[in-house]
Amino acid sequence: MWPWLEHPKPVQLGIEVARENLPPVMRGQLGLVTNHAGVDSRLQHDIETLSSLPGVQLTALFSPEHGLRGDAQAGDHVQSSVDPQTGLPIYSLYGEINTPTAQMLENLDALIIDLPDAGARYWTYIYTMARCIKACGEHQLPVVVLDRPNPIGGLRVEGNIQQPDFLSSVGLYPLPIRHGFTMGELAAYFNTAYGLHAELTVVPCSGWQRAMLLCDTGLPYVPGSPNTPTLESLLLYPGTCLFEGTTLSEGRGTTKPFEIIGAPWVNGSTWAKALNALHLPGVLFRPAYFKPLFSKHQGKACSGVQIHIGQPHAVEAVMIGVHMIVTLKRLYPEHFDWRPPYRRGGRYFIDLLTGTDQFRRQIDAGVGAEEILTDWEHQSRAFRAKYDALLLY
Repeated sequence: MWPWLEHPKPVQLGIEVARENLPPVMRGQLGLVTNHAGVDSRLQHDIETLSSLPGVQLTALFSPEHGLRGDAQAGDHVQSSVDPQTGLPIYSLYGEINTPTAQMLENLDALIIDLPDAGARYWTYIYTMARCIKACGEHQLPVVVLDRPNPIGGLRVEGNIQQPDFLSSVGLYPLPIRHGFTMGELAAYFNTAYGLHAELTVVPCSGWQRAMLLCDTGLPYVPGSPNTPTLESLLLYPGTCLFEGTTLSEGRGTTKPFEIIGAPWVNGSTWAKALNALHLPGVLFRPAYFKPLFSKHQGKACSGVQIHIGQPHAVEAVMIGVHMIVTLKRLYPEHFDWRPPYRRGGRYFIDLLTGTDQFRRQIDAGVGAEEILTDWEHQSRAFRAKYDALLLY
């Protein structure tokens, strides 16, 4: 009925490798940290796959931001519940509790983690994984990460490293903005570099190479978040997510989040012309007009740009995001502004995204994009060189 499903994929996911040769640590009573995107190349969910394996008994599920089924919006706290399909408890790790407790982990023989990544520091799933690894280390519980390809590739690393005073839920451990790791490599980084002391097993992918984007792997794309509906949005996310720290719409409430950026006071034609004159690799900018259904500027007519990707492998998302902000500040100095802190005396959100207040101050002072990006490139290169030994592929 679906002959294309029978064609072998060039890349096998960690769950598929484990299914063919189940590690001994994955036998017994298991907890599973996953969500709706925890599927194999045939779109069979991990819950079904693991439940079908001899010697495996799933006894608890754990969910990250957006919930187990991916139906919660960004930032929404998710309550723990019972899964109607399996009857298993679902412990939410994105709400009042963000770390598995001793009670949640008791009677488990191991905790399995299979979460999708976006390749960006802001992605909260990677810190859900880190907290789970830390908890397993504290409670002497083995933890297994079923690896997945980095969907935006493993060669390119971009952006600065956070300063210690600016670590947060969108940057809990020091990383470049576009980190270039897989989830398994991130797990090894967290566990090794920060002494989480977990008995960690990573089941690697088979066939993945660092130059591959997800579109090169033959694997389906299941959006890990409601706001990354396309591979294009995911590829741009490390750069255009910076607009979350501004008063502009980053496209939430449209069909093209992180691909469309704008505000009521922007002239999209002027901005697009200025950006296209920069000849940024792999992309072109088109004037765009939109009205967000929710989030910033809800129900208001906005103008801005849509970023069109012509050469996915050439895209340098962080470069794009920085140039867009610098250009916008130059064109509209009287309108451009930062999203204010959530509470009095709190941090600007752009400072949490960039992991420093230097970027905000540089933009306000009129510093050029090249100066900012040159410094960030030195930081990201030094980071990759320092942790090169942790790479699995």
